Amino acid sequence: MTAPRQVLPFATYLVTRRCAQRQFFLKPSRTTNATFLYLLAVAARRFHIQVHAFCVLSNHFHLVLTDPHALLPAFHQFLDALVARAVNASLGRWESFWAPSSYSAVRLVDAEDILDKTAYTLANPVAAGLVRSGRQWPGLWSAPERVGGEGYKAKRPKDFFDPKGCLPEQEVLELTPPPGFESEEFRERLTAALAEREQDAVRERGSFLGVERVLAQEPTGRPRSGEVRRGLNPRVAARDKWKRIEALGRLVDFLRSYRAAWKARQAGQTGVTFPLGTYLLRVLHQVPCAASG
Repeated sequence: MTAPRQVLPFATYLVTRRCAQRQFFLKPSRTTNATFLYLLAVAARRFHIQVHAFCVLSNHFHLVLTDPHALLPAFHQFLDALVARAVNASLGRWESFWAPSSYSAVRLVDAEDILDKTAYTLANPVAAGLVRSGRQWPGLWSAPERVGGEGYKAKRPKDFFDPKGCLPEQEVLELTPPPGFESEEFRERLTAALAEREQDAVRERGSFLGVERVLAQEPTGRPRSGEVRRGLNPRVAARDKWKRIEALGRLVDFLRSYRAAWKARQAGQTGVTFPLGTYLLRVLHQVPCAASG
């Protein structure tokens, strides 16, 4: 049996998804930027997701978000499906958009891990050798000062979406401070952490592709460097060793409890309670689950 993914209420995640064969299907353009931002705003509103940061590169994206109602899989099914269909339509293609098994949702254990991965997300265009500052990136990139501030207004794109459909004409995506932070504190610390990461990347890289060459790339292009294979696919991230061990221990306990409950249910036992974090059975079959707290 495939190991179930634990989906906890109020958990914060670094979420990543990569395009098929690492191709540049999400290359910055007015259409792609508007489509992704609009769908992200609609999905966040629909599934009550709190977005803290986002960065959309040419062949993958990163989001840092909190999931108050444990609906992360539904949020991403909605977002990824509509982004794929809409951007594919704009490119005149019909094939698979996302790479198989490329979805990653890493739970961030504490406030310092959230800060670290948010800075990592926003420094991605620099770390990838594309531009010398995240602010220069022509694709979607969330500025630290927008956290707790002015939201991103997104109008429904005209080309793909039915004006008589169920999606709103306009949506606003508001960036909220993550759990454990006030808005001003998070903005200040994120700005400093991002500057440090970008400076390190500039020293390491030396030269950058630049905006003009990024925009000149073909959507069917891909990076020249080979893809790292058989790497780790973590479920949790914590810089503190003991917090990481504790989080992994809780995940192991969840898997054991889930499998025990599954076996009991398969054996015909009634009133079986599944552990907190059970998603698919809870959503599709309304099985009893342990409460938080």
